[in-house]
Amino acid sequence: MTKQEFLNRYLVERKGTDSLKWDALGERFGQDDLLAMWVADMEFKTCDSITEALKRRVEHGVYGYSCASDAYYQAYADWMERRHHCETDRSWIRFASGCVAAITYVIQVFTQLGDACLILTPVYYPFHNAVKDNGRRLVEVDLEARDGRFTMNYEAIEKAIAENHVKLFLLCSPHNPAGRVWSEEELNQVLDICRRYNALVCSDEIHQDFTFGGKTFTPALMVGDGKYRDRLITVNSASKTFNLASLLHAQLIISDERLRATYDREIRGRNQTELSIMGLTAAQAGYEGGEEWLEALKGVIRDNYQYLKTEMNKKLPEAVVYSMEGTYLPLVDLRAYVKPGGMKAFIQRKCRLAVDYGEWFGKNFRGFIRLNMATDPALVREAVVRIVRHSAES
Repeated sequence: MTKQEFLNRYLVERKGTDSLKWDALGERFGQDDLLAMWVADMEFKTCDSITEALKRRVEHGVYGYSCASDAYYQAYADWMERRHHCETDRSWIRFASGCVAAITYVIQVFTQLGDACLILTPVYYPFHNAVKDNGRRLVEVDLEARDGRFTMNYEAIEKAIAENHVKLFLLCSPHNPAGRVWSEEELNQVLDICRRYNALVCSDEIHQDFTFGGKTFTPALMVGDGKYRDRLITVNSASKTFNLASLLHAQLIISDERLRATYDREIRGRNQTELSIMGLTAAQAGYEGGEEWLEALKGVIRDNYQYLKTEMNKKLPEAVVYSMEGTYLPLVDLRAYVKPGGMKAFIQRKCRLAVDYGEWFGKNFRGFIRLNMATDPALVREAVVRIVRHSAES
């Protein structure tokens, strides 16, 4: 499928459809007339296999209590093996309504009030909230930004874990919004630190299917031939891959029997939610029949990012468009053109854009913005035009 064929077939108008991205701008940003380049979902219909599977489920007409079928577990296992060379077993899998909910359950089950939880900033802001809202102590270590790329500071990570007696490390892999697809060597180093200090690791891998530039995603489960599994819980979902966030379905993968027993025992008092039949149906259909659609989508995202980077480098050479090895949400550092304290006024009042602001992801990242590339190329072009034009006026 060519890029134009994909756009002709799947690009859709989302305004007026109860879209958080478009129809809650007044609530979230105080202005209704902004060009929405924020929140991680898409202006694209999901793949045909999912739409057809949901139609069949609707035609059946029953939405009662449901369970994951053998076919679901097989589809998930095949996807993980085929695309990520990752072995899974159905006995390892538990379910949640989303990856943020899953992370919250891990925090609640495996840590106590006041325990320290580590994040690497800038990172997806629900990581911050999940720790603080559950009465745990948030410990932050900034990633190091150099030459348009973020890296881990292992010395700082180890120091933070040791000094704060960190009980849980929330890993984001691929990292949102730093755009990094961590190599196995990088993951091995940070997981080894956690093992030495007896810190549990929860790896959020929701963006696992979005890698670019020849980068290969390494599931934390497979690092070192699985040697960290006794200290590891993975969460992932088809929701980002196939644009299914509102269908409320995610997996926790707990391969260690001891951790699994603890989770099963403690989760009973925290989560009594049954599975979403629509979420199960959609995810299975995506795993079984969504690869052609996904590859075409990634082509659109790749081209959008290359346009953003090329135009910004040419017309705003002091701005930094960070590497997007993974996810579809690159960071842009505009501090050379806009004072950090004036970023909101610049972006919303002048450029008329809705973006995710850098300080949402980490206190030291004011002056950065995150832009969504999983959208209409015309919207990306318009957003870049506005940023360039108004930067020149500033």
